[in-house]
Amino acid sequence: MKREAGKFMRDDRKCKGIIFDMDNTLLQSRIDFAAMKEDICQHLIEQGILTERFPLHEHTASTMLEYAKQAGMGHTLYLSCLKIAERHEVRGMEGAGLEKGVPELIESLYGKFVLVVVTNNSLSAALKALEVTGINSYFDSIIGREQMEALKPSPSGFTYALNQFRTMAADEWISVGDSWMDGQASAGAGIPFISYRTSMEAMRDKGVRPIARIEHILEVKDWIYG
Repeated sequence: MKREAGKFMRDDRKCKGIIFDMDNTLLQSRIDFAAMKEDICQHLIEQGILTERFPLHEHTASTMLEYAKQAGMGHTLYLSCLKIAERHEVRGMEGAGLEKGVPELIESLYGKFVLVVVTNNSLSAALKALEVTGINSYFDSIIGREQMEALKPSPSGFTYALNQFRTMAADEWISVGDSWMDGQASAGAGIPFISYRTSMEAMRDKGVRPIARIEHILEVKDWIYG
């Protein structure tokens, strides 16, 4: 059901592709992100990369890992941190459902736009969650952390998508996500960003300037066709 990357033909529509975050955008995530972050932090403390005084409350798991890289974390230790994250992700995906309106939205967009998922989750966890919820076959590309040079808020996953579909310029995409990290990553790749359920004020506090905020996922269509 998927189109070959890079083969989507140009036409007169401005928006030709949509990048979705996964957790709490497409899926109602049950991942305990706080517990994940604490477990990774403790692991890094035990390995001597972080100290007990590390300001965990100021970081997400991904920004903490970037900090740890700068502090000298090697690749083997990085992979062991990702294994901790994956355990939380797999556990959190058990019984995960879709955000209200997602099936209708995805079905209405399929075949008209290039549809992509970019998630900080492992690709295996993402594929399993999207398969279990029945929407995996609607997406032209599913990009997990294995395809990224760095996790969101890095734009790496978004630039990976742009490189897959080279006939489309960055401003011919939009992205949709619930986190400031999604917004920063999108902006870094030059892709307009729509904030899902998170306030414009909260986004702007992190330096993110969404083109819109929506409360219901079906409102994406208003911005595509408007």
